[in-house]
Amino acid sequence: MFETIAHVQDPSMARVLITALKAHGFHPLESGEDGLPGLPGVVGPRGIPILVPEEEMRDAKVLAEDLLREMDV
Repeated sequence: MFETIAHVQDPSMARVLITALKAHGFHPLESGEDGLPGLPGVVGPRGIPILVPEEEMRDAKVLAEDLLREMDV
């Protein structure tokens, strides 16, 4: 089961965050297309969800929050 650790408005920033999480040993879910299901490029009101396995959620959320703060998002 996957849990949402963050929402990001910018698709490029979401890709950077997913790559950074992977570089730190986490296993974020890659949706294959950005946006709402069936509507690529359309982002929901909260942004693109960043999902990780629930057993990684606590540590990945701390890292994601720090990375987003550093990226000034």
